[in-house]
Amino acid sequence: MAVIDMRDANAFGDESQARVISATLRCIARWGLTKTTLDDVAREAGVSRATVYRIVPGGKEGLMNLVAAAELNRFFMSLDTAVKGLDNLEDTLVAAVVTAARHLDEHGALRFMLAHEPDLILPRFAFTNLDLILSNVRVFAAPYVDQWLGHDAGAAAEWVARIILSYVLTPSAEFNLADEQSARRLVRTYVLPGLTSSIKHYRNTVSHTA
Repeated sequence: MAVIDMRDANAFGDESQARVISATLRCIARWGLTKTTLDDVAREAGVSRATVYRIVPGGKEGLMNLVAAAELNRFFMSLDTAVKGLDNLEDTLVAAVVTAARHLDEHGALRFMLAHEPDLILPRFAFTNLDLILSNVRVFAAPYVDQWLGHDAGAAAEWVARIILSYVLTPSAEFNLADEQSARRLVRTYVLPGLTSSIKHYRNTVSHTA
C-alpha cells in the first residue's frame, strides 16, 4: 500500500467497487475474515462473482488490500472533517484522538477480528505494514499541525498515532479515548507536554526569521 492522498473523496468512488467494499466489511463483521469468501461478498453486494473478480483480480488477498486502502481513506476523511478549521493545537489533537478512537471502536469488522482473529489483523499493525500506515499518517496530518510544530509536525503526528493505536489495541482503564473529556485529559497531561520543546523551537525559529 503506497502513500496516497487521503483527502481524495473520489478515490474509491466506483459504485460497484464501493458496494463490494461495504459488503466485505459486513461479512467480516458477521463471521470473520477466515470464513468470508468471494461468493459471500458477491451475494452480500448483490453483484456477480465475475464482477468481484473484475474489481479485485488478485482474489481474496487483493480484496483485502482494496478494503484496507478504502477504509484508511475513509478514516482520514473523517479526521479531516473533525479537525478542519480548529485554531489551536489542543483542540486539534483532542478532536483527532476522539474521532480516531470512535472510528476504530465502532468498526465492526475490525472489532470482530481483534476479538476472534487477532493473528490475522495484528500483523497488519506491525513492522512493514505499520510503517506504511504511519507514513500515510505523517503525510495526512502534518499540514493540520504545521502552524504549531513546523518541521516536527510529521513526527509529532506519527507519535500521536502510535499512542492512539496502543490504546485501541490494548485498552486502558484510565483513559477512554472515545470520550472527549478523557481524551482531553490525556492530551493535556501527556501529549502536549511531550510536544513542548517542538512548539518552543518552532516559535523561536519563526521569530528569528520574521
